[in-house]
Amino acid sequence: MRCCGKERGRGFWIKAAIFIPIAVAAGVFVFGSIVMLLWNNILPSVFGISAITFWQALGILVLAKILFGGFTGGHRCRCHGRGHDLAGKWMQMTHEEREKMKSEWRGWGYQSEKHE
Repeated sequence: MRCCGKERGRGFWIKAAIFIPIAVAAGVFVFGSIVMLLWNNILPSVFGISAITFWQALGILVLAKILFGGFTGGHRCRCHGRGHDLAGKWMQMTHEEREKMKSEWRGWGYQSEKHE
């Protein structure tokens, strides 16, 4: 099976099937714990609200994802080099285009000050 233009063997997929769930579980545990610890150490003393449990912290993370992160859907693979990100576009520019963009970036902040 191919992934990002490379042929992957059966061993790769077995390792991925073992590693990915462990990594996801570790990430959920770490981020949930961080939210819980920050909430319990800061908000009760500042705002006088009650402490939360680990599961409530996970609920806050999910709520924040829904409210602020949205659901993009689909698989994002940046390994195809189609130039959708800034680094890819930068690498495809000629030396002259890069210099022109650098000069525009340098002058961008000063233009608004000159017009005031």
